[in-house]
Amino acid sequence: MGVKIVETVLRDAQQSLIATRMTTDEMIPVLEKIDAARFYAMEVWGGATFDAALRYLGEDPWERLREIRKRVKHTKLQMLLRGQNLVGYKHYSDDVVKAFVDKAVQNGIDIVRIFDALNDVSNMELSIRTAKRAGAHVQGAIAYTISPVHTTETYVKMAKELAECGVDSICIKDMAGLLSPFVAETLVREIKKEVRLPVDLHSHYTSGLASMAYIKGIEAGADIVDTAISPFAMGTSQPPTESIVPALSGTKFDTGIDIRTLREIARYFKPLREKYIKNGLLDPMILSAQTDVLTYQIPGGMLSNLISQLKGMGALNRLEEVLEEVPRVRKDLGYPPLVTPASQIVGTQAVLNVLSGERYKVIIDEVKAYVMGAYGKPPAEISDELMKKISEEGLQPAEAEPIRLEQAKDAVREYVEKEEDVLTYALFPDIALDFFKKRQAKHLGIDPSLIIEDRGVVSYPV
Repeated sequence: MGVKIVETVLRDAQQSLIATRMTTDEMIPVLEKIDAARFYAMEVWGGATFDAALRYLGEDPWERLREIRKRVKHTKLQMLLRGQNLVGYKHYSDDVVKAFVDKAVQNGIDIVRIFDALNDVSNMELSIRTAKRAGAHVQGAIAYTISPVHTTETYVKMAKELAECGVDSICIKDMAGLLSPFVAETLVREIKKEVRLPVDLHSHYTSGLASMAYIKGIEAGADIVDTAISPFAMGTSQPPTESIVPALSGTKFDTGIDIRTLREIARYFKPLREKYIKNGLLDPMILSAQTDVLTYQIPGGMLSNLISQLKGMGALNRLEEVLEEVPRVRKDLGYPPLVTPASQIVGTQAVLNVLSGERYKVIIDEVKAYVMGAYGKPPAEISDELMKKISEEGLQPAEAEPIRLEQAKDAVREYVEKEEDVLTYALFPDIALDFFKKRQAKHLGIDPSLIIEDRGVVSYPV
């Protein structure tokens, strides 16, 4: 049996390169062609796709999933789930987690890849149990990073904990492209030795190491690797599918995928790539190797966000200072892996530390919540300096209680068209309400842009 391939172009690849702006209409014409390639799975949902569809594209993410499922008959559909954070940026109530995972599987998801930003397995247990009960293949993901407290031993220990939770496979999730070839070899070998489960190797090309890490990982026993069709590959995305497939051809790792089919898929995506370059969403500069990531350990998406923040503040000239501050903030917070939502928390605090002229002069609510354990258990101890600062000033995070399912039902009763709408509201209340009101206006034949909102009450123009 050869190595299996997960094609990421419809989720992680486009999330990494074009801020998740690919529309459902742009996906539909090529779905059957991707299905014909007979990949092990297509990653199509979760991550930032849910938020971006609502917030920027005016699309219902549930409808996207159903449209994809209708057309993909042979290939498993995969999603990325942030444990108790689901597809958002904070912990949600248990009833919302259960209902969301159930609905995702009912709407067509076959494989649920579940991770936690702090590698805190307790934050993953509920979604793992729920997805298993719903009949999905559950993949427990380890967020890979480098720090004094992250070792091969700690990753193997986590893999064993995930296996005890009942996951069906393990993913080594290298979101920043930090995994070097020989470390990949050791890590895969040791995990396989201990848990006897299939291992999926997921990396980003940011540092230029990913393809080499894949080959060494495969030699050590990795069963699955994640790739992206070439027009949306490399840079902060995954290695190109059309490179990995022939690299393994004719060996015991042969994927069995026809390179001619891959070329046809690539032909479809090339004009889309050009479109996104022209409209500025895809900056060709991010397609080159960014070896600074090996120093600062900042994933590509986080780097783009930092640049955007600093541009908005007219402080892009302070970028180097911010990049140097990020590892210091990360150390203060106990070395969290820089993945959503920890990457946003660390990045925003680093920007404030630099621009305010004093470290922790301003402390964001998310840092306070993190320190108080709202996101789970940090990998290492919080710095004394930060703990003292928060303790002395008596700072408390302005964190609201998570919305429960019944509250969400009551809040959107007049807008609900299907059960999934309640979950959409529970995850992103403000964005969901805006989406529902505009959808209702369309049904009434009213231009959604003419809706006037006043304190949550929608009015229609006369």
